[in-house]
Amino acid sequence: MGRAKLEFLIIDPQNDFCDPRGSLFVPGAEDDSIRLARTIKRLRNKIDNIHVTLDTHHWVDIAHPIFWIDQNGRHPEPFTIITEEDLKNRVWRTTNPDYIYRAVSYTENLEKNNRYSLCVWPPHCLIGSWGHNIVDPVYDALLEWENDFKIVDYIVKGANIWTEHYSAVKADVEDPDDLGTGLNIKLIKALENADVIAVSGQALSHCVANSIRDIADNFNNKDSIRKIVLLTDTTSSVEGFEILGKNFIDEMTARGMQICKADDFM
Repeated sequence: MGRAKLEFLIIDPQNDFCDPRGSLFVPGAEDDSIRLARTIKRLRNKIDNIHVTLDTHHWVDIAHPIFWIDQNGRHPEPFTIITEEDLKNRVWRTTNPDYIYRAVSYTENLEKNNRYSLCVWPPHCLIGSWGHNIVDPVYDALLEWENDFKIVDYIVKGANIWTEHYSAVKADVEDPDDLGTGLNIKLIKALENADVIAVSGQALSHCVANSIRDIADNFNNKDSIRKIVLLTDTTSSVEGFEILGKNFIDEMTARGMQICKADDFM
């Protein structure tokens, strides 16, 4: 009997989340990255594939302050929540007036998803910026793994300015004109074909949570959820959203997801 096929899924291990100088630093993520890097190096010869998502944004983005203004022409502060009702009552409007109808449609569809309202984030993971880069410890570990002539599967998400894209496998509201916002069936199939799926990254409360939920919901065999192992000390929640991370772990472990600390994994 051969060894188990091991796939790693690493969500957004980027400077803006994982370095204290980052624009959307997640408390705990710096140490998470060190533990993750150590685990990749320890399991270097046992990991069959590594998939790494990269949160990727323009300065102009529906979830960035520049996109919105209030009645006094001021942009919202980071972490402001904007609802469909806010737009109808003109509490907020789009800085570019031509964008308002599409923005209203977006908030309507977003609220139907019943996951999050639109949150305005500090501009982060901007294309071409230092913040977009993978944090050094993890990047060094990935290069070491690739030294055996293996290729990391990098997956870009979030570049569409019209929709948030927390999940690794689909945007929160899909754009029919952009296939990149649709369901990533290729990644889901690759993960389901594994025997063990190790998951890590940032942030537990948002991108990690939505990624695992969407992957599990789209497995052909629902028992495949049991293949997922969340490395709990390599992922942290956005400050102020810790309850979302806790609720996610409670929900998914009840469905069969496994949890493990990095040094105890395999």
